[in-house]
Amino acid sequence: MMSANFMTKFNSLLKLVLITVLGVYLVACSGGKGDDLDKFMASAANDMSKGVEPLPEVLPYSPLQYNADGVLTDPFRARKATSKSGGLQPNTNRPKEALEAYPLESLKYVGSMSKRKLTYALIKTPDNTIQQIKVGNYIGPNFGLVTQINESDIAIKEIVQDDLTGDWVERNASINLQE
Repeated sequence: MMSANFMTKFNSLLKLVLITVLGVYLVACSGGKGDDLDKFMASAANDMSKGVEPLPEVLPYSPLQYNADGVLTDPFRARKATSKSGGLQPNTNRPKEALEAYPLESLKYVGSMSKRKLTYALIKTPDNTIQQIKVGNYIGPNFGLVTQINESDIAIKEIVQDDLTGDWVERNASINLQE
């Protein structure tokens, strides 16, 4: 039988031989011509330009005064409405009707009916109540007068104040039938 001392020396000799063979193999593989990475690194500097373009010159900032010629109105100052006498103006002395409390966008035209040669439109309000109106009634917040009721829509003539001049102008609006 072999002694334990002999086995220990044999194992260490075997490890030394394996390490030597592996080292020789690695040196044999890495030497020589070089690989693609070495070739790329050697030729990469050849393709690069030597100079960098200078940054463009920054011109000094010259501030401009807002509305220097006085043509524009100041957006932070409230404008007063100038009403011209004799022009178009809404009747503010009449009592308000129920549907004038709602914007036109929130009202829905859901149907129409006729009684004694008068056509009534059925309007659904945001609080789900049905109101009936006829030609000559007022509707919406802009003094909207109902001028015509059809099966497909309601024609309304509103009186609004022009933002630039402050004059009262007429504007056409309508509410289409909701199906």
